[in-house]
Amino acid sequence: MLSADFGNLAAAVAEVAPAADWLHVDVMDAHFVPNLTIGPPVVASLRRHSSMYFDCHLMMTDPGSFLEAFAAAGAGGCTVHVEVGRTDELLEEMRALGLRVGLAANPDTPFEALEPHLHQVDLVLCMTVFPGFGGQRFMEDVMEKVTRVRRALVSRGRSDEVDLEVDGGIDEGTGVTAVVAGANVLVAGSAIFGHERPREAAESIGAAARRALEPVAADGA
Repeated sequence: MLSADFGNLAAAVAEVAPAADWLHVDVMDAHFVPNLTIGPPVVASLRRHSSMYFDCHLMMTDPGSFLEAFAAAGAGGCTVHVEVGRTDELLEEMRALGLRVGLAANPDTPFEALEPHLHQVDLVLCMTVFPGFGGQRFMEDVMEKVTRVRRALVSRGRSDEVDLEVDGGIDEGTGVTAVVAGANVLVAGSAIFGHERPREAAESIGAAARRALEPVAADGA
């Protein structure tokens, strides 16, 4: 959603909704990341116009102060960054609020920072850009971490329970790369809302990802 027209968000969301499963809501506090976006009031306003699952990515130094507000606004799940600390406390609070529990890591944060929490989460988000602004270039070296997360989830018997999300520089080509590495949720912003036909762009990214999964599924049969 970061790359959508903020003056016409409801219409932008409605346009791509038939081609997307979730709406990824980028929340930035101008402290944890060098940008400022939206908060719970905008999420609540969008909720009145959409029944989509709202995947709220809290790029914030103090997400704990806002979790209850996002839950009340209609978030389906929230994702906090492992870099901000107090991880166990934040994950437990999200669970208590009835939110799906997500944990994110920046590109330079190692797999080992995520590993101790894989039993607590519903979603792991691996950033393939440094968060703050849309339109950045996909960092392919993060794919090693994505693969390690997927293997760890498989070894723990949680691969079907936990979504593995990749965000940053996703388009038809990089989306395939992420899926092959182990992701099952792709976040695309500029590639969709920067396209003259956003719904068509979303459909193309989804179709390419599904085609990439076909041989993987066949090999595992």
